Amino acid sequence: MVEEAISIQPQDVAGLAEVSRLLESGSVSLTGSNGEQVTLPEELCKLLNSAIRRREDGKSIVVLTEDQELTTERAAELLGMAHHYMLRELDDGIIASFLVGKDRRVALQDVLAYAKRQAEVRAALNEMTRDAFEAGLYDNHIGLLEGQSDK
Repeated sequence: MVEEAISIQPQDVAGLAEVSRLLESGSVSLTGSNGEQVTLPEELCKLLNSAIRRREDGKSIVVLTEDQELTTERAAELLGMAHHYMLRELDDGIIASFLVGKDRRVALQDVLAYAKRQAEVRAALNEMTRDAFEAGLYDNHIGLLEGQSDK
């Protein structure tokens, strides 16, 4: 699936702080060994800076092409769910999958679409909960047996 993995080691993170600072400062240029210069597009600077910040926070960074095919295990890992839950989502047709020989695969674009839908659902539920709380629909005494105090 991944021909070559690139990894940033903990000792390299300190040097990346300087790169991050430059990326945030605005226009950034690369200079080639022959002296040729090219200015990095703003979106690439944002991507690189985001990757550096996430790495500084101890997160792993994985770059995949949009048409990448994933194993069900890798797709579950990317979504942060248990593999058996992923298989259930696939069985129920919630996430599309296809067979490669006897093994199921999932398109990265379908995994990303699922993650986006889930984020939208979570955001809507959070908003509904916030609205209900602000409307006074939540009671501090919910779940207490009669005669008990919440203090």
